[in-house]
Amino acid sequence: MLNPKQIFTWWYRQTFGTFLKTLFFGKLVGKDEYGNKYYKNKKNDRWVVYSDNVDASKITSDWFLWMHHTINEPPNNDQKKYSWQKKHSENLTGTDKAYKPNKIINSNQKKKYETWKN
Repeated sequence: MLNPKQIFTWWYRQTFGTFLKTLFFGKLVGKDEYGNKYYKNKKNDRWVVYSDNVDASKITSDWFLWMHHTINEPPNNDQKKYSWQKKHSENLTGTDKAYKPNKIINSNQKKKYETWKN
């Protein structure tokens, strides 16, 4: 379903042009666990329609390989994952959940080195 915001904006899931391309030429190849839908056409062009806001870091590593023609077969969600593999997360920079190291040097703390002086 086309949202009226999509006619004039590109950052809301897909543009009007992508909507038409998907409607007329796109073949749904698969869907990942985050709801992103992956399409291709007869010329083997590949694209994604995001489930929410457009952010390329939302594409999982398996689908990233398929999108960039590294693998030909779309990933299978039933593939066994190893215990040491972490679950995919999007880039959280600029949010409250961004990574912040424990040891941040305050201006009151003494540096471990001294700068050169002229």
